[in-house]
Amino acid sequence: MVHTSLDVVDEKISAMGKALVDQRELYLGLLYPTEDYKVYGYVTNSKVKFVMVVDSSNTALRDNEIRSMFRKLHNSYTDVMCNPFYNPGDRIQSRAFDSMVTSMMVQVC
Repeated sequence: MVHTSLDVVDEKISAMGKALVDQRELYLGLLYPTEDYKVYGYVTNSKVKFVMVVDSSNTALRDNEIRSMFRKLHNSYTDVMCNPFYNPGDRIQSRAFDSMVTSMMVQVC
C-alpha cells in the first residue's frame, strides 16, 4: 500500500511540472484510500517524501489537521537535518523528533 502511494506521489510531482517546483504545495493530500486505511502524502522541496497511513474509521481527522501534522513533521525533520552532528543517511536518533512523532501518533489514535 505504501509503495503504491509512493508511485502516486511521483505521478503528482511529475504532473505539476518542473516550472512549478518552487511554487507547489508541499501537501499532496489523499493519495490512496482503501476500505481500511487512508494514505496521505507530503513532499519537501528537497524531494523527501513523507507518507502517513490513517485508519479509515477515524473520521475525526480533517484534511487541515493532516496538513498541520505534516508541517510539524517537516519542521522537526528539518531540525534534525540541521544538527551538525547528524550524518545524512544515518538513523535519526533524536529524542525531540521521537517525542514529536509519538505525540502525533497518540493524537491520531
